[in-house]
Amino acid sequence: MIQFAEDSTKQEVWDMWKKVFGDSDDYMEIYFRHKYRNENTLIYFDNGKAVSSLQMLNYQFTFCGQEIPVCYLSGVATLANYRGKGYSRKLILKSFEVAAERNIPLAILVPQEDWLLSFYYKFGFAQTFDTGNEDIISLKDLIDKNQGDLYEAYKEYDAIFRANDMTVQKSFSDFEAIAEEAKLFDYPPKRNLRGMARIIDAEQLIKIFACKYSDKSFTVKVRDEIVRENSSQFQVSMGQLQKNPARIIQPVFEVDIRELVQMLLGYHTSEKSCSISSFFPEKSAVMNMMLE
Repeated sequence: MIQFAEDSTKQEVWDMWKKVFGDSDDYMEIYFRHKYRNENTLIYFDNGKAVSSLQMLNYQFTFCGQEIPVCYLSGVATLANYRGKGYSRKLILKSFEVAAERNIPLAILVPQEDWLLSFYYKFGFAQTFDTGNEDIISLKDLIDKNQGDLYEAYKEYDAIFRANDMTVQKSFSDFEAIAEEAKLFDYPPKRNLRGMARIIDAEQLIKIFACKYSDKSFTVKVRDEIVRENSSQFQVSMGQLQKNPARIIQPVFEVDIRELVQMLLGYHTSEKSCSISSFFPEKSAVMNMMLE
């Protein structure tokens, strides 16, 4: 049985996180104080016992010049004795339903280990963020420069990323959590993170893309074995989107949901076929400082 967390089950989520990930109490206190919310926590119960859980954290993402809500999956965990029963799978699928109900068109995550790339691939995720080659701005330097004034430091941090397309944005509340976690670990150097994305609402994202690139006309046929509503034909022309049109505009791209998210986010599209690269500009999606 899947339920949202409540005050009475929050401790079970904490205990599960501790057993599965082994994080320090100091780190967990920061995470649970700043990011944990009952309404964003899904729990799988087996005979009344919380055995698997995940967090759906809310962020904004700059996509084609607009800020859209995204769901960041975090803390996907199952107790050791209950693994292999498909509980995490059920929670992930449920998170897609919740995201759709909340009108969140995109889910993202950071796979902490290589094998998780193939695990999440099965759920329609594809890699869309690359690991950075250089350290990003030092939080300690930023905070020291602003004499410890976190809000002034945040404004400077925000100015660096806010105008960037395909970028996970941070609120001041997010920045407070980031700064507190960084201080806990003595401000380690940070780089952009490898990450994956999964389309929840293809129509909404393609509509935004069409508006941004009004000079492009094409049809895309999408296959999605999990979120069936995405399995449709979408026609883009003169900044408008038409779903399941009577007449088809060429060229026609036939893609699965993983290929689509890479195309829309411009992930290495210059390395794709000439037809794809000419219609889907290459971008460098950015995600960093996610309390990872």
